[in-house]
Amino acid sequence: MLACSMAIAFLGSTAVRTIQEMLLAAAAVLSLHALLFMWFFNRNGSSGFSSSSTAEEVTRGVDASGLTAIVTGASSGIGTETARVLALRGVHVIMGVRNMASGREVKDALVREIPAAKVDVMELDLSSLASVRKFASEFNSSGRPLNLLINNAGIMATPFMLSKDNIELQFATNHLGHFLLTNLLLDTMKKTARESDIEGRIVNVSSEFHRYPYPEGIRFDNINDQSGYKRFLAYGQSKLANVLHANELTRRFKEDRVEVTANSVHPGLIATNLFRHYSFLTGLVGLVGKYVIKNVQQGAATTCYVALHPKVKGMSGQYFADSSIAKASLQANDAELATKLWDFSLDLVRRGSTPS
Repeated sequence: MLACSMAIAFLGSTAVRTIQEMLLAAAAVLSLHALLFMWFFNRNGSSGFSSSSTAEEVTRGVDASGLTAIVTGASSGIGTETARVLALRGVHVIMGVRNMASGREVKDALVREIPAAKVDVMELDLSSLASVRKFASEFNSSGRPLNLLINNAGIMATPFMLSKDNIELQFATNHLGHFLLTNLLLDTMKKTARESDIEGRIVNVSSEFHRYPYPEGIRFDNINDQSGYKRFLAYGQSKLANVLHANELTRRFKEDRVEVTANSVHPGLIATNLFRHYSFLTGLVGLVGKYVIKNVQQGAATTCYVALHPKVKGMSGQYFADSSIAKASLQANDAELATKLWDFSLDLVRRGSTPS
C-alpha cells in the first residue's frame, strides 16, 4: 500500500511531464517493494549486514592504517560520511571536491571529531575533463600511494545541460569524469598494489536507477540529443554506465593479472541534496522517509563495506546493495555493451569535445 501511495504521489506531480517519465517514475517507486520488505523485517544479507547497518558498523574492527583513498564528492552527503568512516579506520583520505570552501569546512569538522584523522582536500570538478586531468596530475606528482578510489560524486535528473566539454551533463559528471579519473590514476594504483602487496579497490557508486536507462541502454549516437532528453532516463543511463565501467575494468584487470578490483554499489534511497532539483521529491522523502529512506550513515555503509571489509577481498565485477552481493540488470551484465562504452568513453576523453 505504501509503495502504491508513493507511486500515486509521484505520478501526480507536475514535475513529471511526459508519459515516458511517468512510467519510469512509477517503475522506480514500485521497485521499492523489495527494499520495503528488507527494511521492515531488517533481514541480514549474505554479509551479515542489513539495509539499516551503518558505515561504522560494517567496518567495525577493520584497521586500515597505512591505506590512502580518494573520495570524490566528499563535501556532502554520503561522500562526507564515507570520508569520515575511512578516516576513522585509519585511512589517509583525499577529498576530491568541486567547492574548496565547503571541502575545507568538512575537513575541519572531521579533524575536530577525529584528531588523528589524515585528511587532505583537492579541487575536482568531474564535469570538466581539464579539472580531472589537473587533479590526477597533481596527485600522481605528489608521490602518494593510492589503495582505494571511491567514485562517489554525482548529480541526479537535472534539466538538460551540457558540460564544459559539451557533453550531456549527467553522463559527463556521473560517468565520463570518473572514467578519465580512474584511467589517469590506474598506474599509481597498480604500483601501490604491487609494492604494498595489498589489493587496490575501486568502488563506483551507482544506483538501482541503472535498471531504468533509455531503451538502448547508452545512447551512443545521441548522447547530446536535447529533443529526446529525459532527465530520469539520462540519470539511469549514467548509473548503468557506472556498473558497466566497473565490469569492464574487472575484465581488463583479470587479463593483465592486476591486483586491483572494481565493483559497483547501490547506496540505497537516501535523503541527500541529489533531490535538489525536485521540490516534490523532497516532500515525498519527508512523508515516507521514516519508513524507507536511509540516513547518510546507512547510505555510506555499502561503499565502506566494499572498500574495506576483508570478506570482499578478491571480489571484482560485482554489484552490491545493503553490503551484500546483489543482482544487476541484464544490460549491466552485457560484456559487449561494456566494451563499447569503454571505447566510446575513451574516444570522448581523447578528443575532449562534442561527440561527432
